[in-house]
Amino acid sequence: MTANNMDELVALAKRRGFIFQSSDIYGGLQGVYDYGPLGVELKNNLKSAWWRAMVYDRDDVEGLDAAILTNPTTLRYSGHEATFTDPLVDCRECKSRWRADHLESDQCPSCGSNDLTEPRPFNLMFKTAVGPVDDGSSFAYLRPETAQAIFTNFKNILDSTSPKLPFGIAQIGKAFRNEITPRNFIFRVREFEQMELEFFVKPGEDENWHDHWVNERLSWWAAQGVNENNLELYHVPADELAHYSKSTVDLMYRFPHGLEELEGIANRTDYDLGSHTKNQGDYNIQSEVQPNTEANAKLAIQDLETKEWQVPYVIEPSAGVDRGVLAVMNEAYTVERLEDGKERTVMSFRPHLAPIKVAILPLKRNHEGIVAKAKDIKKTLQKLGLGRILYEDTGNIGKGYRRHDEVGTPLCVTVDFQTVEEDDTVTIRNRDTMAQERVHTNDLSAYVSEYMS
Repeated sequence: MTANNMDELVALAKRRGFIFQSSDIYGGLQGVYDYGPLGVELKNNLKSAWWRAMVYDRDDVEGLDAAILTNPTTLRYSGHEATFTDPLVDCRECKSRWRADHLESDQCPSCGSNDLTEPRPFNLMFKTAVGPVDDGSSFAYLRPETAQAIFTNFKNILDSTSPKLPFGIAQIGKAFRNEITPRNFIFRVREFEQMELEFFVKPGEDENWHDHWVNERLSWWAAQGVNENNLELYHVPADELAHYSKSTVDLMYRFPHGLEELEGIANRTDYDLGSHTKNQGDYNIQSEVQPNTEANAKLAIQDLETKEWQVPYVIEPSAGVDRGVLAVMNEAYTVERLEDGKERTVMSFRPHLAPIKVAILPLKRNHEGIVAKAKDIKKTLQKLGLGRILYEDTGNIGKGYRRHDEVGTPLCVTVDFQTVEEDDTVTIRNRDTMAQERVHTNDLSAYVSEYMS
């Protein structure tokens, strides 16, 4: 099951501490959200799963964490200053602003007026002053994507790690876009995170690698619990491609508000590396002798057999972390009708994504022996390094189970009188099946580790 509408997810996200409107006590800030205690765990778990698949499980990818502030020259030669725009229209009647390509008619969605201005380009990049004097002469952009820092660091990584084609550079980080109309909760926002891989390949092998990464990304999202029936491939038409793209395939997901992009896999050819190289002045890519300065970096790789330098092509799988969080929350959202006629809401996250892996619940919160044993179990399980293990002494086990169903905790461990007075066993309750079984505390770590693997 998935959520019936966005309102269900928004309500649960706030009630259970996943996501809050930023600066909520002052009326909020449109298109900006804060991740609460459970949301930050879910978000970090999703990023960790991506990093593990992209970097740790491969020997041909290196990681990077580059700065957010970006030299304007970088974004000039990448084409962003000239092309990173959306069509903006104003309603003369109510003064609201809209993206022209998001309007379903010639009417203002706010007041219904037909008195709209002609569309005009609006640059989406945030600009900020650098240094103590804001006179317009010294400024930087907040990066609109994480990709350009990978390209400008290409030579640094080449020199420090000596990779061979094909190889990749991965990065997770913040990006900023001054969206005209942020909408649909965390789907389209002004401050967000990206998970991007730039995978460098030999020219001529790019199309095969493009197909490869489309399939890889479909498999990865399936491993995160995203139903393949809720995904569609959209081959972007030539007249809709970004300025750098030879071809792009978007993974489209059925969000509560409709079918929209979850991830894009683009064939960027040699556009970025070539542009940053050619714009460094009189520069011959095949020359062995080049000025030894950062301003004349050879963004190319040498073929060890032919000794020729070549600018590799780039395949770029790029996913939004926030959209990913929204997708896995939507997939996990389940409402079940129980035998007694009551309903329970369950967030059926895959165990590796669950914000809380195990909840430790003492049957009596004022019983010294039970409390001490429960806290000892919590410390033991926490040392396994699986993620957050929560000790919670609400005293009402039934309500505790329901609460942890709703936040997606896979296992609840109840410590009771039998534990401390008889056989040192605890009750393990499974979120998905609601089945309960007694397990000896000596076997608990192995049980939990196997379940989470």
